[in-house]
Amino acid sequence: MKTFLLLDGISAGELIFVFIVVLLFFGSKSIPKIARTLGRGMRQIKDASQEIQNDIKKSAFENADEIKDIKDKFKMPK
Repeated sequence: MKTFLLLDGISAGELIFVFIVVLLFFGSKSIPKIARTLGRGMRQIKDASQEIQNDIKKSAFENADEIKDIKDKFKMPK
């Protein structure tokens, strides 16, 4: 069974309590701004990690021919 955002041991009552505390602490007007900022931050992290993965894949494919040539060069005859 997969856990969803590490919320395996948190009940609905605890989530409601946390939401009420956040509502009292930040106020109802600033919560959408905070959620929007968190969403943008998560999107930026996702885009950056995807870009890093693409760079790694691109460099691996670019160097594949060179690696094959070096491997063939050092291959010993049978």
